[in-house]
Amino acid sequence: MKSGIYNLLKARFLVHEDANRNWWFIVYLIFLAILMIANAHQFEQKVFHIADLEDQSKELRSEFVDKRSELMKIKMESTISKQMELRKILPSSVPPQKIKVDQEKQLSWWDKLWK
Repeated sequence: MKSGIYNLLKARFLVHEDANRNWWFIVYLIFLAILMIANAHQFEQKVFHIADLEDQSKELRSEFVDKRSELMKIKMESTISKQMELRKILPSSVPPQKIKVDQEKQLSWWDKLWK
């Protein structure tokens, strides 16, 4: 047992006669480690990008709500009437009336012929 640990610490498995097999396994492990690190890095980048997009979405949503409330305030009749008073346009004191126009019935070409 003691000699096995001593050989491991001295890295004799790398210079032994059948060390070629060990080197290929070590290269394979290094490749897997690099692949896992790259995958984790890419995943973290996507998480950060999603978090940025969520923040941007919240910001745009609050801006939308703010602009919508501002628009509702601008569209109010009292606001419009105040702006028109500055231009000396006052609201009418007479309520509007609906005008109804009766059109004559259009005669077909057959009816026009016999008329």
